[in-house]
Amino acid sequence: MGFLSNKVERDQIKAGDHIYSWRAIYAYSHHGIYVGGSKVVHFRRKKDMTSLTGTSIDSSGSSSEKSLSICEIFPDCGFSLPDSGVVLTCLDCFLDGGSLYCFEYGAAPSIFLAKLRGGTCTTAESDPPETVVHRAMYLLQKGFGNYDVFQNNCEDFALYCKTGLLVLDKSGTGMSGQASSFMGVPVAALVSSPLKLLIPGPVGVATVTAGMYCMSRYATDIGVRTDVVKVPVEEMATSLSLAETEQDSSEEEDTEEKAQSKEPPQKKSR
Repeated sequence: MGFLSNKVERDQIKAGDHIYSWRAIYAYSHHGIYVGGSKVVHFRRKKDMTSLTGTSIDSSGSSSEKSLSICEIFPDCGFSLPDSGVVLTCLDCFLDGGSLYCFEYGAAPSIFLAKLRGGTCTTAESDPPETVVHRAMYLLQKGFGNYDVFQNNCEDFALYCKTGLLVLDKSGTGMSGQASSFMGVPVAALVSSPLKLLIPGPVGVATVTAGMYCMSRYATDIGVRTDVVKVPVEEMATSLSLAETEQDSSEEEDTEEKAQSKEPPQKKSR
């Protein structure tokens, strides 16, 4: 296991592995499940599936010119059902010219905290490979709900396939360690700001900020958090629909409350 991430060769991966590849000079990574036969099942925005040669958006929301439907090696590369972001591609198209990395499961807390970047490992244990592949192929036929960069992205998809764990409360943070890293940096800086008066020198402030950043990542890891539940893949459609309905209802209530707060007070009749 590398200090930043776990780079592997193609002959080292096997069916059921959670793999990823860095994009845009290590700015973010794209995740998927290797199902064997040089094929990968992964999750993207639904609108990426409608264009043969258009612009695709990866897990960070960044765009790159890449076709998922034209592959000279595998005719079925780019297969996905209508209105679904779950897609089957060959390994070459998944990597898009990048290197291959393998996500680690069952990492010790000390190893997890030592990582400078999120989205490379978790303390949660993986289910058997055949179960992982079954979940990925089942979701290829059924979908994985609406894509969201911070709450339901490609890493969330791969984590669910590997563990069966799901965060039903979509109003909070998703399972993605990569998203937690992006959100953890400002949180760590904010929390450590009041401590600047107590810590002499920039080195001490940087140390505290780094510690807060690592702890915020650890607190959102699916191996330690308590707001995740084990959901059978056959019940995923119901669970995702319920979560999305609750989220929509919450958003509607917030909108109504804001509208009511802006209404001018009514004059009392004499």
